[in-house]
Amino acid sequence: MRLLRCLTAALIVGMASPIIAVAATPPLEVLEKQLKELQAQIELLKQDKQEQDRRMREIEAAEKERAAKEAEALREQAKRGEEQERKTSILAEEMEAIKKRYILPETAELKSAYGLGPAASKVYQTQRGLAIGGYGEASAIFFVNDKDQPGKQRNFGDLLRFVTYIGYKFTDRIVLNSEIEFEHAKVGATTSSGSGDVEVEFANLDFLFTDWLNFRAGLLLIPMGFLNEMHEPPTFFGNIRPEVEQRIIPSTWRELGAGFHGTILPGLTYRTYAVNSLNAKGFNTANFRGARQSGNRALFEDVAWTGRLDYSPIPGALVGGSFFWGTTGQDQLFAGKKINPNFTLFEFHGQYQYRGLHLRALYAQGNLSDAAVLSADLKRSISRRLLGGYIEAAYNVLPLLWPETTMSLTPFIRFERLDTQADVPTGVTRVASNDLRVIASGIDFKPIPNVVFKFDYRAFNAAAGKVADEVNVGLGFAF
Repeated sequence: MRLLRCLTAALIVGMASPIIAVAATPPLEVLEKQLKELQAQIELLKQDKQEQDRRMREIEAAEKERAAKEAEALREQAKRGEEQERKTSILAEEMEAIKKRYILPETAELKSAYGLGPAASKVYQTQRGLAIGGYGEASAIFFVNDKDQPGKQRNFGDLLRFVTYIGYKFTDRIVLNSEIEFEHAKVGATTSSGSGDVEVEFANLDFLFTDWLNFRAGLLLIPMGFLNEMHEPPTFFGNIRPEVEQRIIPSTWRELGAGFHGTILPGLTYRTYAVNSLNAKGFNTANFRGARQSGNRALFEDVAWTGRLDYSPIPGALVGGSFFWGTTGQDQLFAGKKINPNFTLFEFHGQYQYRGLHLRALYAQGNLSDAAVLSADLKRSISRRLLGGYIEAAYNVLPLLWPETTMSLTPFIRFERLDTQADVPTGVTRVASNDLRVIASGIDFKPIPNVVFKFDYRAFNAAAGKVADEVNVGLGFAF
């Protein structure tokens, strides 16, 4: 700016020079000197201008470079943000999946599959991998009309069962399923009672080939009756399972073996297994539960065959039958003799369910050979025949009062008749107290389908002696 002011002054002087020259013309040497000075100043101005232009270009270049770096930094930051957001989204999805799989309660409806209970069937409805289910039941029993009996029974409460189902779906065709049961809350004994148990109720592998042919092997539930395979508390009425399905069909009954199952035609299903047979050393007067081997180093000298056929002609209706047949000696001596008692158990069943109505009936009968020898060996009355059956009716009354409710309130009644001493051999004393009539009546309340509260009264009438009646209250659940 200083040079520009000098140049301006010089031009003014130059322009004024002719006027001055008019007044007094300077010498030529002076004019030439002045011209050279002007040219020098112009040259300095040019150089200054060029220097300013160079600096401006440098500044502009620097600004462009800085802007480019800032833009690149912003792009990198945005890219990192997007990557972080993507990873966070993936982690959130994985966490949600884990929560749904292992923490959140199951909201899908449980459905029975391949003859098992709804909760036990969860692994078959899993896409892949681990499936965990289970059930539990607790009750209190109050005895009635037992004060005049010699062995007065004391009222008690019991966490009867807590069960976990653990299944693993290796592939769509290979499935592991198992049931581990904890009974009576504690393995050790207490002051009030004996020890509880931890047992494997079943553990088998399923190889699913087609609808009509699948292979099953392992510790198998014998496919007899309504409750031996499907005994989750919300699936039956009353706190205590029917006596027929405990004394004639000794649920829960499982043995080691293998066999096939499937659906032959729409509504027509079957299961058939070869398993280790019973051990006749365990037959008893009241039942043959002690003859079960339950997969605990089971004697396999004798093999049994069991099977079941069910037909559902219309939704809600079911009819069918099942059997168990095998010799039971297991290569042992009985009263000094080598015998091999033949045992056959069969049952027929029918059920109809429509809206709130539930009707069920079952008849079972067992036949045993060599009962006289067994009675002598075991020193107890062993019958050649045991039999029993029951009919049951129930109706959910809550929709009558509250049509849109999903809860249920279901009164029920069940009549049972059973006799485990129906045909004792000559010379063997019949234990008539095992000839029983049982009437169970009560009510079940389900706030949701998988949770149930139960209240019932069981009246016992024996052919000989007295059996105390029971008032039972309890609860059950399945998941």
